[in-house]
Amino acid sequence: MTTGRLPVKLTFADYARLMPLARGEVVPPGIDLTLTLGRRGSWEDRNAMLRRALNDPSVQGGESSFCRHVMRIDQGDRSHVALPVFPLRGFTIRDLYAVSGSPFTAIADLAGKRIGMYGWANSGAVWYRHLLATHGVDIAGIHWCIGPVDDPMPAASPEALPPGVTTPPEGGSLSAMLLAGELDAVFSPPRPRAYHRERGPIIRLVRDWRAEEERYFKQTGLFPTQHLVVIRRALWEVHPWVARALTEAFIAGNDAFTAAQRNFPYATPWLEDELERTEALLGEDFHPYGFEPNRQPIDIFAEQSWRAGITTRRLSPEVLFAEYLESAALPLPPA
Repeated sequence: MTTGRLPVKLTFADYARLMPLARGEVVPPGIDLTLTLGRRGSWEDRNAMLRRALNDPSVQGGESSFCRHVMRIDQGDRSHVALPVFPLRGFTIRDLYAVSGSPFTAIADLAGKRIGMYGWANSGAVWYRHLLATHGVDIAGIHWCIGPVDDPMPAASPEALPPGVTTPPEGGSLSAMLLAGELDAVFSPPRPRAYHRERGPIIRLVRDWRAEEERYFKQTGLFPTQHLVVIRRALWEVHPWVARALTEAFIAGNDAFTAAQRNFPYATPWLEDELERTEALLGEDFHPYGFEPNRQPIDIFAEQSWRAGITTRRLSPEVLFAEYLESAALPLPPA
């Protein structure tokens, strides 16, 4: 039986914040929305879902790398329309690793040092460089090595790298180089396999990383935006109101999830205390969707991408979200 609604299918990693939309508790006006979610806790599956959002003709979009969207716009590719919805955000100091007994214990210690990173043109990598810059570390003075954290390095790098940026030897990895003393630190979103909080041999470089991340927020006001939502331009051109309808639905779903956390804070024994501490520092809406609440991180992300040579020009938030802004005032179908 047809509903008269426009069918839209989007792919995502399995984020708890998406449950009100995935279960149909929040319904976008005029849209029959299906969210296809990945398996819980699988980095490989998460990356596969990101690829599906862009390349699978059976879906109309979904979760995508913020950095890859910025690169597409810089190259004149507007095949996908970005929505100001950021299902993945994350502070970055926890992603910085060293060997047990390392003489480097503060971010400022890394000036001029050898740092491994899983990718150059990745959303997290943009924020890693911003983090170093906020501690006075000259990015140009870092000896960068880009490659897989644990798995053996393939024969060729999957992306073009700037001059002077190296890769591990074929069959090597960043973790192996770190343990061999060939790197001073490594940035990695998933914990390296040799990591252990107390016994090492790989540990976090900043032991009290939460306190340092709190200082980062107090200094910058940023809770870094990592991934956003995109839809195919072909869909937007025929139904431009879809951008507004989906964005408002994601905002409503995000609000519903936040309310549920506050009302039933039982996922961990002290989640209620954690939420109160987080809201006292970051504010009640600490994971916001929408354009204006995210203008600052969007703008800084664009600037950092330009400074790293990822883009050829300094893009504005209005350019990156032009289609959404164009359709934000359009009327919506009845609920």
